[in-house]
Amino acid sequence: MTHPFEIRPDLDEGIDRKVLTQLKSRFLALNDRRLARAREGLSTRQQSVLALLPLLFHVNHPLLPGYVSGSTPAGVSNFEPDAQVLAEAQRLTRSFSYKARPGHVTQPILGLFLMGSLGTLAQADQSDMDVWVCHDSELSAEAIAELRRKCQALEAWAETQGSEAHFFLIDPQRFRQGERDTQLSSDDCGTTQHYLLLDEFYRTAIWLAGRTPMWWMVPVYEESRYEQYTHTLLSKRFIRADEVLDLGHLAHIPAGEFVGAGLWQLFKGIESPYKSVLKLLLIEVYASEYPRVRCLSLRYKEAVFAHQQDPDELDPYVVAYRRIEEHLLARNEPERLELVRHSLYLKVNKKLSGRQRSSGWQRPLMEQLTAEWGWDERQLALLDSRQHWKVRQVSHERRSLVNELNYSYRFLTQFARLQQTASSITTRDMNVLGRRLYAAFERKAGKIELINPGIAPDLAEDTLTLVHSSNRREPGKNQWSLYNGNLGIHEYENFLPIKRSRELVELLAWVHRNGVIDASTRLALHPGSSDLSELELFNLIGALQQSIALPLPAISDEQLLKASEPREILLLVNVGVDPLRHHRELNILMTTERTDSLSYAGVRDNLVLTLDQVTLNSWNETQVSRYDGPHALLDCLTDLLGSLPEGAQQPQVRVRCFCHNRAQAIAQRVEEIVATARQLQATGLNYRYLIQIQQQYHILAMLPGTMTQVVVNSLPGLFTYLGEELPCYSPLYFDPHALEDHDLSLIAPYGQPECIQVFYRVNDTRADLYVLDEHNALWHQNLPWHDEQSLLLPLQRFFHSLIYRRGASLPLDGPQEQAALDVLYYQLLPGGAGRARNIEPRPAPRASDKAFFEVQAIIEESSPGQLNTSLYCDSQEFSELEQGDQLYTVVARQILGRRHEPARYRCYITDLDLSGLLDDGHGQTILYLRHKARLEKLLNEALDQA
Repeated sequence: MTHPFEIRPDLDEGIDRKVLTQLKSRFLALNDRRLARAREGLSTRQQSVLALLPLLFHVNHPLLPGYVSGSTPAGVSNFEPDAQVLAEAQRLTRSFSYKARPGHVTQPILGLFLMGSLGTLAQADQSDMDVWVCHDSELSAEAIAELRRKCQALEAWAETQGSEAHFFLIDPQRFRQGERDTQLSSDDCGTTQHYLLLDEFYRTAIWLAGRTPMWWMVPVYEESRYEQYTHTLLSKRFIRADEVLDLGHLAHIPAGEFVGAGLWQLFKGIESPYKSVLKLLLIEVYASEYPRVRCLSLRYKEAVFAHQQDPDELDPYVVAYRRIEEHLLARNEPERLELVRHSLYLKVNKKLSGRQRSSGWQRPLMEQLTAEWGWDERQLALLDSRQHWKVRQVSHERRSLVNELNYSYRFLTQFARLQQTASSITTRDMNVLGRRLYAAFERKAGKIELINPGIAPDLAEDTLTLVHSSNRREPGKNQWSLYNGNLGIHEYENFLPIKRSRELVELLAWVHRNGVIDASTRLALHPGSSDLSELELFNLIGALQQSIALPLPAISDEQLLKASEPREILLLVNVGVDPLRHHRELNILMTTERTDSLSYAGVRDNLVLTLDQVTLNSWNETQVSRYDGPHALLDCLTDLLGSLPEGAQQPQVRVRCFCHNRAQAIAQRVEEIVATARQLQATGLNYRYLIQIQQQYHILAMLPGTMTQVVVNSLPGLFTYLGEELPCYSPLYFDPHALEDHDLSLIAPYGQPECIQVFYRVNDTRADLYVLDEHNALWHQNLPWHDEQSLLLPLQRFFHSLIYRRGASLPLDGPQEQAALDVLYYQLLPGGAGRARNIEPRPAPRASDKAFFEVQAIIEESSPGQLNTSLYCDSQEFSELEQGDQLYTVVARQILGRRHEPARYRCYITDLDLSGLLDDGHGQTILYLRHKARLEKLLNEALDQA
């Protein structure tokens, strides 16, 4: 059924010139409304700039802005200035008089169009003017160069009038073929998108002067026959060729454009996530519809043909929001929808709460939308106070934003694999972007999490209180806590801290890196049982500020092509510890001058009790490591030497000590040890460096061995034995008569290096799951069986995260074998209790487009031999430091509270970081599987009891 006012100019039924004229009038009427809205939001001088642009491209006059020479291409097709525009020009230059151009003179400027947010819901005071200057394809290279100089002169003039303008030269013929030389807007990702940019042009551009788009005249149902339809319009003179310009159609958008444009938005989203969320979601909508993509410009054109001309409902941002809303409601994803609403509201930036109410046409439209969303005054006030957001609100927002950016990256990479499409963004660029996301947002042990990716302008607090206290959830352990305000010794227990940490340096690094403290912040200290003084605290913060000077320089692609390397290393000795107070017998020796801090005055004990290492690497990641105990210096030195890159570019290593006694001597001694060790390492020889501590010699040297594993018979604890870590790939052999009726006899010959292989066999309601990892270690689990997808997909997600982490630790411009582990799947047949006879390859499980609940775990060593676990459920942190022995119970309740389905089902760990336990930054897959199974057992037991 057609709309009563719908225009249907059909080729088969004949095209009516009167109908086409009416159709053009509809587009121009809507255009005039949007142009009026754009002017309304501009200052008087900015309005003058916008009004004069067609005239300035129409004539060459030495007294007008933008004049280059008399030979500069000039003349806007079908344009004649009205009296108001001429009056504006004479206000600039009183001696200017306009002479109409003779009819036979060529007019090489085919059309002028205003792009960007002007005239839309998102127009703001700082919105710039992106103007497409469409010119004749016959212009010579010299003429185009002249025209470009004119554009540059006009940009400079506009700046003097309070306008930021950008002009982009468009050759319509070359544009239709996908050729262009430069960016076409300030938000353009270059050649990685063509049709998506054209889609944006058709639904957002405001026509200023010249010819109108041919695309307006083609009904949506004829888009696939665009060339034939437009040829008929021109050849039969339904439309004159000098009335229109043709930039092409949108019948088909290549899959690669969604990947390219999406990854570009992800790149921008690392710094400004709110601005990218809307575009990322729109790309997701389009990609989800592929190959039958019904882009927004087609909806817009369809609405105009149907005489739906409400400028509010056809506003580009409202149209985009409505389509995203449809998509997320259909997927039942209310949390993501709420984030989209936040992003739109903050993008529009028209405050609706209290006395902050804004004026203009945008305010009533936003009021209508927020009323639909059910937002109350409190919600509006919170968003309107974004300029004053501090740590708590920023941390809350960050979880949603980072989840969305990570989800988009997974969606786009999966889409690229499924469509097997070649994007104009190369695999290299995709990997570099993946590393940018990793560096900005990925969690790992000891890494300082950045909480403010463009969310709020300033997190610095006026006053903070730092407290050292016992941890009631871990008897015998202490913690450091940071609170808002200046709290007394008996007050802080009544407040929730901003941040807790077991170690002081980790907390101070977090405070500094996130800008929570600046030069004006007043810091109160309650040192508790520590030896920390206010002077030491002041010096520690100063050392961090010196070593990690903010803001950090941008990371280049070249840096991301290589594995991350340390750039600045700060070693802090005896933080909050007075070594002489801990060794009282040493006080009597204070007078002697011949003392060695590593073997003080010949006494067994040394004065280096703790070391905190703060590392800033080439990806701008900040890592904190803690070493204590009698071997603290050796452990620290071993890790430090192992992290140093090869080649000339070595990190600067600073050693600082601010403890109460002998701080300078201790720092100097450690500095000497580090310098000597680095010099020996630089020779390239395999030195064994001996350090005397507590009258023992420790040798820092270890070389991996090789082995071949031979199992000749069934052994007790076979799975435990075969699941031990191996230094390298080790083939697995069985005696022909050993375990001949066991699944292992079929699985063992499949082992291959640098490959993860998954085998499963179904037995009624259970399934045996086997994994041979890259070194051929064997893992086994018996799990509930529902279907292949639910059994294998959680494991595939886990392996994807594992391989992603490994890939981030290797150079992209070198061999990638260690990272690119293949994951293969097999089924043992037949199922049941009898003997398996054969193994059948299975395809990798296909990821569902349904969002899944992420549970990430970080395991690190809190003290020698004691592991500490932190769990992140959709980026919300839960740790033993906060929840103690109730950790898994609390997380289980969180998971159940987020599930929409009433049925109980297993929870899986989707990502695991063990870098805090591993010397080389990554370990063998079998180790991850072992920890994964242990955590899942604890979580699922807690789920059953919740």
